[in-house]
Amino acid sequence: MTSSALQSLLQDVAAGRVSPNAAQRRLHDLPFEDLGFARVDHHRALRQGMAEVVLGMGKTPAQVAKIAAAVARRSPNVLVTRATPAMFRAVRAKLKMARFHALSGCITVERDATRTGKGTVLVISAGTSDIPVAEEALVTAGIMGSPVEHLYDVGVAGLHRLLEARTRLQAARVLIVVAGMEGALPSVVGGLVAAPVIAVPTSVGYGASLGGLAALLGMLNSCASNVTVVNIDNGFGAGYVAATINRL
Repeated sequence: MTSSALQSLLQDVAAGRVSPNAAQRRLHDLPFEDLGFARVDHHRALRQGMAEVVLGMGKTPAQVAKIAAAVARRSPNVLVTRATPAMFRAVRAKLKMARFHALSGCITVERDATRTGKGTVLVISAGTSDIPVAEEALVTAGIMGSPVEHLYDVGVAGLHRLLEARTRLQAARVLIVVAGMEGALPSVVGGLVAAPVIAVPTSVGYGASLGGLAALLGMLNSCASNVTVVNIDNGFGAGYVAATINRL
């Protein structure tokens, strides 16, 4: 349940439009709903402004569908990350508005498309191979209410591609920069803008990249003071934090 929905319910009770018993029934699943294999945190939207996000990885399609349906009963929007086509089919059978974002592996149900972010979240990828992680960040920030844009394949091997977009970089309120290999791009972007830069290392790269560890360490050692770093391949985390910053 969102804070605005709770406030509306309390106003209806105070005005006599809804009985206390009816309100109690609507609040029955707060703070959580026990599905047997999962306890869905329906209180999270009140605490954090965003309903619980479902991690598809490690769950069966049936489990994902049941959790997503439970979230959808109390929240207008649903986000499932690291999902498979089989999971999407199971969710789609319960939630007809569900959409599968194949590049990122995300499933969304968006019944409230209101954009409450104060500015634009710009998602940047160093290479085409980094786009799946970038798309996870883009989808996450978008469904959380931020206007989002993307700028892909502008890595340091061809820096002129990035510099051509300096106006877009400087107009963004938060930037997410996704890069594998040596992970140099966030430092470059950080030196060009005054806004927060969230760096996302990816596991893209040859042997010595160590599955993204080289990019992670490079980003952690960035000399650009406005750069902060999330975990390897964690587009979701970057998108979530960016949307949180953008609505402050």
